[in-house]
Amino acid sequence: MENKICLNSNTYHGFEFADAVSGARAAGIHFIEIAAVRGYTEHARWEMTDDEVESMLATLRDNDIAILGMCGHTNLMTEDGRENFRKNLGLAARLGASYVVTGTGETHGDEHVIEDDSELVEILRELSAVAAGYGITVAVETHGASYGTGAQIKELVGKVGASNFGLAYDTANVILYADTLPYDDLKQSADVIVDIHLKDKAGESTEWNFPAIGDGDTDFRRVFSILEEARCIAPLSIEIEFTAAGPSSVDEVHDALLRSAHAVRELRGE
Repeated sequence: MENKICLNSNTYHGFEFADAVSGARAAGIHFIEIAAVRGYTEHARWEMTDDEVESMLATLRDNDIAILGMCGHTNLMTEDGRENFRKNLGLAARLGASYVVTGTGETHGDEHVIEDDSELVEILRELSAVAAGYGITVAVETHGASYGTGAQIKELVGKVGASNFGLAYDTANVILYADTLPYDDLKQSADVIVDIHLKDKAGESTEWNFPAIGDGDTDFRRVFSILEEARCIAPLSIEIEFTAAGPSSVDEVHDALLRSAHAVRELRGE
């Protein structure tokens, strides 16, 4: 597989960006997707000065890690959310990210059902145009009551019609939000995928339980087979969100990431 193995720094929610860098280096991961999610995981913020941005980039260079993308989730259905996303696009450009991921509504617990998507389509066209000016791709993640599956977002991609707009496929969110296993859904939507949040799922479908890769119930061998057949080479951004209680320490996160990276490489025959 040509897909780059990447760390989604949201794995280190509640910990510092430096912890994410240390964990990635220990796991032999050379790419990162930085979380810049306002009010949740703020490893990067659009208010960062040029010196702060350069310091972050220097730290990554020193650890042989390159930025691929950024999680910049905001509520696009509000003006404040849209303005924050525009600023996140500017931040992503300063960091050298090639794509920015978002949901369409609240970052967590998004239960809002969008009956008429015409407003959202126009919003996404406008934001994709802004992103194009930076050379960045916008990707909506499988998330929430309205867009829990890849198939739903693929339909949205068709309506928006922007070449730099696509899907961020989360292999566990489709179970949590849409009670849908990722396999057939992934086959239907693989051609519009920009980024893959590689996340395992354990327990009941509605249970917040996202362990290390290989510790849950997801058949990742089947997932990788689907991606290969579809010739999808989007990054595999490892994301571990544990249970609602969260990890007990940063060492638990480091261990989960190390085991996840090993499991992914083993599944790929490396």
